[in-house]
Amino acid sequence: MMSSACLTQRASAGLSLTGPPLAPEAILHAHLRIARPVSNLARTERMYRDALDLSVLARFEDHDGFSGVMLGRDGLDYHFEFTHCPDHPIAPSPTPEDLIVFYLPDRPEWEAACARATEHGFMPVTSFNPFWEISGQTFEDADGYRIVLQNGTWR
Repeated sequence: MMSSACLTQRASAGLSLTGPPLAPEAILHAHLRIARPVSNLARTERMYRDALDLSVLARFEDHDGFSGVMLGRDGLDYHFEFTHCPDHPIAPSPTPEDLIVFYLPDRPEWEAACARATEHGFMPVTSFNPFWEISGQTFEDADGYRIVLQNGTWR
């Protein structure tokens, strides 16, 4: 294992342990996939699709034992991938600070989104970090993963 001094020296020289540093523009054009194992794929698909007004972008069945669904919207730079493997189930293990935050600056839109989340099975919970209670609502899905619907902009 490298010493912290060696790691600091490599980092300050722009070196990484896995290869050359990425050019800043590479990250700017990246597409983000948020991948999570779930205990019930159909339930999770319905919850996220209907509560967050997402579409099924792709799905796969029994691919090397895994089934999954990708939810998002055309034109967005992110999507969710939820997977389930019945032969080797992984118990979801989120913490109260594992959050996906959606910023909704329009108050009526935010209120409607909060109502949809509850209607489709998300449970309102008190956020571990009190910041999210100021202008938002934290919700937990059936596996304990949390989303925050924040009434505001991210900046």
